Amino acid sequence: MFPPSATSDAVHASPAGDHEVSLPPEVKLLQDVTPPFFPDGASGMTILVDWPPGHPGLPPHRHSGPSFGYVMEGALRFELEGEPERVIKAGGTFWEPGGDVIHYQDGNALSDAPTKFLVTMVCAPGQPMLTVVDEEELKERAHLRAPRPSAG
Repeated sequence: MFPPSATSDAVHASPAGDHEVSLPPEVKLLQDVTPPFFPDGASGMTILVDWPPGHPGLPPHRHSGPSFGYVMEGALRFELEGEPERVIKAGGTFWEPGGDVIHYQDGNALSDAPTKFLVTMVCAPGQPMLTVVDEEELKERAHLRAPRPSAG
């Protein structure tokens, strides 16, 4: 893929880590994660999200497969089930495992500027890319949500 370079670090080129390539100095590794699964027969989808200032994002939802994202502009309020809420600023990355995990927040953390991010999702065959979680399930799984930040 890239010619060998004596000045760059080797990076695994496959999920199995069975070979490595050297990246040229112009290529920056932003995220290297091992997702828990890729559904058989899955497809990939990449979306660009452009939230206006203060946009709350989507309601709590889940994805049928893993998702990988990059914040291009602004700041994203991000929260997955079992993890504390965090803000990811422009240049930062995120991922979520998909499957049963609830994605609680993906809104614009800025009230005075837009936030733009790119997400590549793996979609299980025959399932939607995104499923909104209903109030009943949110109540049933409330014990799995990380403590909320206190206001003040």
